[in-house]
Amino acid sequence: MSLYDLHTSLADADLAARLPYSFDPAMPLAPQKARADRVFRSLLGFDRMPEPACAPDVAVEFTSEEDPRFTEVRFTFESEPGFRVPAHLLIPKAPSALAANGRLPVMICLQGHSTGMHISIGRAKFPGDAETIAGGRDFALQAVARGYIAVAMEQRGLGELKHGGGCLLPASQALLLGRTLLGERIYDIGRLIDAIEGGLCDAADPQRVYLMGNSGGGTATWHAAAIEHRLAGVMPSCAFNLYRKSIFAMDHCICNHIPHILEYMEMPDLAMLTAPTPVVIVCGREDGIFPLDGVLEGFETVKAVYRAAGVPDRCRLVIGEGGHRFYPEDGWPVFEELTAKA
Repeated sequence: MSLYDLHTSLADADLAARLPYSFDPAMPLAPQKARADRVFRSLLGFDRMPEPACAPDVAVEFTSEEDPRFTEVRFTFESEPGFRVPAHLLIPKAPSALAANGRLPVMICLQGHSTGMHISIGRAKFPGDAETIAGGRDFALQAVARGYIAVAMEQRGLGELKHGGGCLLPASQALLLGRTLLGERIYDIGRLIDAIEGGLCDAADPQRVYLMGNSGGGTATWHAAAIEHRLAGVMPSCAFNLYRKSIFAMDHCICNHIPHILEYMEMPDLAMLTAPTPVVIVCGREDGIFPLDGVLEGFETVKAVYRAAGVPDRCRLVIGEGGHRFYPEDGWPVFEELTAKA
């Protein structure tokens, strides 16, 4: 028996019996949600993150009117004491049908294991960037074109926050500190929302802050929705699955891993913590690292949870006819339909 086979057999034995924190449609949702929330925050290491004392310090590095489509503000914000996260704010110049009381919705855009957040703005800086952008990953430009304020935020261990080889060292360090890199990334998302609520942009509507991302950005998006309930809607792409059929079954960056999670629940069970937030799950039919059968099986749980929460119309699955990328023509119309009704 190989080591892979050994671990697989252990996981199969655990999953043969129902995971203790998985959603049970025969039981009331509220107590299941409360106990799942406690264990998930603990496993994510979120209880090791500092309690924010105030809105994060925001430092503007430059403002540009060069692009006719948007005003661009490059800024950093202090997430943890002494640690700053870079981001770009894009404010559309054209009138937006999404305006309400003079304010616009905000879409936070997260890249995965690419060269960084500049991909969201459609800027090719490094070899391979043009191909990545062509895979539908210029999220911020898409959002601006549809009338949203967009924020392209860098994730820890990626892009400008990359350390050496990437995620490996910071993710390993976080684990030794009782944290996870995924939990730290979600914390940064929350601090960015703090900055938006604190007046980052006068045109931004803090009641309509959304989150989207592909691959590692989609992983942060799905898991953040289970923690950060100020989000008005989320659109994770090429990231949702069963842990058992994706993260566990094949090579993935360590930043995707949450210690002990498969002793308690599966990825779709986090819908207990996400509902009633509108969620559009985007996937690729031919995605080799987030296989479609795991998506379909997991989405059945999501639907069951949202039915139990009384909002069955707030979760949708969009399947793109291709591989590991984002599908803007398929995803955006569904997302806007759901969030308009919420």
